[in-house]
Amino acid sequence: MSVMLQLKELPDALILGRFVKRYGEVDVDAVLHFLSILRIGTDLSEALDGFLARHGLLQGRWWVLILLMREDDLTSTPSQLAEKSGVSRATMTRLIDGLARDGLVKRLDDRNDGRRYAIRLTAAGQAKLDKVMPDYYPRVQRMMGVLSAAQREQLLQYLLLLKEGSRAFQ
Repeated sequence: MSVMLQLKELPDALILGRFVKRYGEVDVDAVLHFLSILRIGTDLSEALDGFLARHGLLQGRWWVLILLMREDDLTSTPSQLAEKSGVSRATMTRLIDGLARDGLVKRLDDRNDGRRYAIRLTAAGQAKLDKVMPDYYPRVQRMMGVLSAAQREQLLQYLLLLKEGSRAFQ
């Protein structure tokens, strides 16, 4: 698992000017805006982490509970959970181990293959979500309330364009 280092203090145009001198033509505004977007994304993720920590959860574990709750039978496989959450199977195994240790999920052995198992949300896991989610939704509404519905839609469209542009890093 890689460690993400995020700048707390973004460079200004003067600092970036040094990079321009060394590396040639650089669109300083584009770089500053890109770094600002990365910083804001990190800040939002850290704010969510802080909120979830007050409920005794980590973001990854919370997402696993959410993914299980989405299922009609509250059950999924570790590989499906890993795929849906965008993490490796090894990372998902660690998340499941912690959730199982806390009684929030349980493993269901496959009768036909002893190496396979499914994961089910337990009553305790559902109770944890039932405590967190009524606190979560009003906070999201307050945060997003700084924008009108039209501004939120416009922001989403711009972010989707940037997502398409992220292919430049591939």
